[in-house]
Amino acid sequence: MSAGLVQAAYIVAAVFFIMSLAGLSKQESARAGNYYGIVGMAIALIATIFSPDAGGLTWVIIAMVIGGAIGIHFARKVEMTEMPELVAILHSFVGMAAVLVGYNSLLDAPEAATHAEHVIHLVEVYLGVFIGAVTFTGSIVAFGKLRGIISSSPLNLPHKHKLNLAAIVVSAFLLNWYLSSDGGLFPLIIMTLIAFAFGYHLVASIGGADMPVVVSMLNSYSGWAAAAAGFMLANDLLIVTGALVGSSGAILSYIMCKAMNRSFISVIAGGFGQEVVISEDVEQGEHRESTAEEVADMLKNSKSVIITPGYGMAVAQAQYPVHEITEKLRSMGITVRFGIHPVAGRLPGHMNVLLAEAKVPYDIVLEMDEINDDFPETDTVLVIGANDTVNPAALEDPNSPIAGMPVLEVWNAQNVVVFKRSMNTGYAGVQNPLFFKENTSMLFGDAKDSCLQISAHL
Repeated sequence: MSAGLVQAAYIVAAVFFIMSLAGLSKQESARAGNYYGIVGMAIALIATIFSPDAGGLTWVIIAMVIGGAIGIHFARKVEMTEMPELVAILHSFVGMAAVLVGYNSLLDAPEAATHAEHVIHLVEVYLGVFIGAVTFTGSIVAFGKLRGIISSSPLNLPHKHKLNLAAIVVSAFLLNWYLSSDGGLFPLIIMTLIAFAFGYHLVASIGGADMPVVVSMLNSYSGWAAAAAGFMLANDLLIVTGALVGSSGAILSYIMCKAMNRSFISVIAGGFGQEVVISEDVEQGEHRESTAEEVADMLKNSKSVIITPGYGMAVAQAQYPVHEITEKLRSMGITVRFGIHPVAGRLPGHMNVLLAEAKVPYDIVLEMDEINDDFPETDTVLVIGANDTVNPAALEDPNSPIAGMPVLEVWNAQNVVVFKRSMNTGYAGVQNPLFFKENTSMLFGDAKDSCLQISAHL
């Protein structure tokens, strides 16, 4: 395949990637968006493999077969509840790939026409390795937090922000040493170790409440790491693709920060200015328990019902019986809608995907801003596995770790039923006063079993 044909294929692939992002922006077109991405990646792979600079074709195909087999195995095995940690660990692969490409590009550097081009290539290698190393360890920490291997509480080392600043300053000093030594391996290795530690500390310093933002942020980092690898390999498509992923991830992170009343800069800086403390489980009064039969009667006597799902629904795989309840209520002439908080679950769009999987109609699944004003006119709200996203302390308690975070104001409805396994706090570790309000009743147990019982009574 000629170089001109490869470049043409890259342009076509880039267009498909842009169409993929556009398709993924809406639920109705998300499936088509996925297909566009697959086609774009297939074109990119074929063009790269058969390009004049490809080298050993056999090794490339062997690597693709092994990688593809591993990818298919885990894609088939991973549950939807485990999708956030899968995404996090995949980001770490991109980061490590950038580090390995950087070292390889330094050890087997292309011949530069001028000294300026040589220096530019050295800088590309240095920045690519730095971004890749930060992405690698940061993503592993995010995986550990989401998996429960690492505590979701933020790591608060003494002078942690000074440590982060020191890592950047020392890395800048090492860049000068690296360039003056004409691409010396020793300063690059020291910087890589500092970047590994920096990435670990950066994400470890961020509390569990911000983890959806962190996953999105690491998505952005992995994009910039891929773009850096593209510069090192002089691959235009890798640069374009990395820039698309990096910028879209950054935009999504910003949108989510606004939805959580968090500063984008503070989250990136590892919680700078956000002293998130796990609140103590203070006794706030008596809670009222309910039964599946009572909840079914409450729903039958309602005209308007809103369901607000959270990560607990994903864990219990309750989306299918929730869909059954929705269909039965709608057949009775009862209005049923879903209210989705932007950071419900532990991954952007997590709840939307689960509900779409259960064939819940898209038009009754609404975002927080679209539905928040309707709670006062709502008869019954079912809070299924959500906690921090429906916590009134965010608006009522200025000392709460989630103070100022926009939440679904479910307590304004006539009746609220909270599905939970126990009275434990949510992922952010913050107690929820909603559980003790007069119009709230608790339905304890597995959410899927509870929904099946309600459906049976309906």
